[in-house]
Formats: sequence, C-alpha cells, structure tokens
Amino acid sequence: MIGEASQVTQYRVPDGILGLKGPGEKPAPGSLPLRGDLAHIALAGQHLAAHYVIPTRAIAGADGVTMLIAPQSEAEAVTDTAPGTPLEVLDTEGDWVWVCAGPAGPSGYCPASALAPSDQES
Repeated sequence: MIGEASQVTQYRVPDGILGLKGPGEKPAPGSLPLRGDLAHIALAGQHLAAHYVIPTRAIAGADGVTMLIAPQSEAEAVTDTAPGTPLEVLDTEGDWVWVCAGPAGPSGYCPASALAPSDQES
C-alpha cells in the first residue's frame, strides 16, 4: 500500500543532449515508470526510452487505486494506493491511464474512473 504524500514534486526538463554510457539493467515491470516507448522525465539520462513525459497530477479516487501490470482488468496487480493518494499520470489510452507514485515507482495501469475528478484535486 502506498502512503499518502503531502505534495507533488515539480520536475526539471534536462538541458543539453542526453546519453547513456554502457548497458543498463532492465527494471522489473511495474517497478519504475518506464516502458520501451515512454518514461518519466526524471528518468532521462538514467534509462533509455523513445520519449520522456512530464507527468500530470492526479489523486486516487474514493476507493483508492489498484495499479495493474497491463491495461486489462484481469492483469496482475502491482500495488494498491489509499484514497486521496497523489499520483502522476504518464499516459492515457481509452478508459485506461498509466500512473506512478513518482519517478522511483511503482507504476501501473488503472481505469481512468479510479482517479478523483479533477475538481477535487488540491
């Protein structure tokens, strides 16, 4: 269970050309906000991805959020969050969103309906 955080961090876009030196270890699925096509901006220069995204803020809804390994209701659960937990949205596809607790993870998919309406965010 992820605890509640008091604020969402502001992320700086890296300057200059990004590069990696040598091979890197591939993290376990759901551990970091990293996919082959997309990664959290804070991972730029540490992990290779086709694109890096500055996340948008979200809040876990009244029932909390169960992060799943894939955007399917029968997928394996990564972790559960408490209602009101600040999250970061990295990608949206249809009724599913890819969220994380921050650049250190965990990350996973949840239905967009599991997030609090945007007028409830503070």
